[in-house]
Amino acid sequence: MNPPGPDGGAAAPVQRPRRRRLPPQEWESWDDEQLMQLRLCDLDLRIEGSPVEPRVQELCAEMEARGLAFRPHVWLSDEWFTPEGVAGIAIPFYLAHPRLARLEHAQMLEVEGGDPEWCLRILRHEAGHAIEHAYALHRRGRRRRLFGSSAQPYPDSYQPRPYSRRYVIHLDAWYAQSHPDEDFAETFAAWLTPGSDWRERYKGWPALRKLEYVDALMHELAGRPPLVSGPKQIEPLSRLRKTLRTHYRRKRERYGMGGEIYYDRDLRRLFPPSEDGAGRPAAAFLARLRKDVRRQVRRWTGAYLYSIDQVLGDMIDRCRALSLRLTVPEEQARQEFTILLTVETLRALSDGRLRRAL
Repeated sequence: MNPPGPDGGAAAPVQRPRRRRLPPQEWESWDDEQLMQLRLCDLDLRIEGSPVEPRVQELCAEMEARGLAFRPHVWLSDEWFTPEGVAGIAIPFYLAHPRLARLEHAQMLEVEGGDPEWCLRILRHEAGHAIEHAYALHRRGRRRRLFGSSAQPYPDSYQPRPYSRRYVIHLDAWYAQSHPDEDFAETFAAWLTPGSDWRERYKGWPALRKLEYVDALMHELAGRPPLVSGPKQIEPLSRLRKTLRTHYRRKRERYGMGGEIYYDRDLRRLFPPSEDGAGRPAAAFLARLRKDVRRQVRRWTGAYLYSIDQVLGDMIDRCRALSLRLTVPEEQARQEFTILLTVETLRALSDGRLRRAL
């Protein structure tokens, strides 16, 4: 209830000043600690004129070259996604400014979509979702028979079959195998990629039937306006009131390790403890290899670097706690440890202690 005014009537409501959105020139020189105090909605960012704009233009040019009238609308949010029923693509805010890309790297060890080729791969995939929404393609009977039903629940994690030929390979982690909608989006992306020569690449694969279906379907849709269009945006940056600190805390929790696991037996075999203290400490050896090894394991598993680093960090801690030593040639130890880290990362993904992005 408002206090009475000077004439005895109710006073006017107190008007709190609105917080001003801050243009990049006001925060681009800040250190990470200062940046983390900002809310996402405080960032005055736009796709126009940003480093990601040329990638969006390139995607649209690829679709035009295929004769498609549809163009997904794009907006900035906190991550990559295409909402159900929306014919557009949310792009993570950090791609709109180099300073925010550096912060993303500092917090998550990588910048998803941070180079032009990677960004375009993701945009083509998301465009597959957007065009399916734009023309309600998930309702078509043959689409459901080839790819499966969109109504199938998304899993918290999935166990891919790396040698399966029923799916195309576009994004990392055999992403097409995670859900029917991802299968369609990945197939569309493989079809759209210039110079992909998909007929030869997937010759003899069951996945070729899906590509041929998408090819025929896109020829059918060429020049046709979408059934669903418009600039509808879900969770645009301007409405996200969480701070960057909260955003990254939640993101690390999502892709970090859950539960407790020890690797003692395998680590003792690879780095046996030494009673006389001979040999280099295994923890120091692994710490030196940390950056290179986790990138190699990423190529093999498709897991986030941050997730791999959680497993690797736990192994280093166990080596330190058990006083394990390096007693074999370094190259041998490196090769065997890389295999061990790959196996443990895949196991953590499989049993849900780590997550792939879905």
